[in-house]
Amino acid sequence: MSNNAAIVDISQTANKFQSSIVLQADNKYIDVKSILGLFTTLVGGHSYELHVHGGDAAEAKAALAAVFEKHNLKVNVVE
Repeated sequence: MSNNAAIVDISQTANKFQSSIVLQADNKYIDVKSILGLFTTLVGGHSYELHVHGGDAAEAKAALAAVFEKHNLKVNVVE
């Protein structure tokens, strides 16, 4: 699995939505729509929390959870 593929996939998916989508990794918060932010943060072995707020949050959460799972990345989608 290529981390680069995961990063591009996650960012492209996030950018389809209007909602604010933030990934928490340890004490860092990253805008998932920023590929650069993901590159510096998305490394294997971590577990992440995904915070989604906005009008299309439900759809965004479902889509991003699927992308994380596809790339074997652990994510907890915060309700």
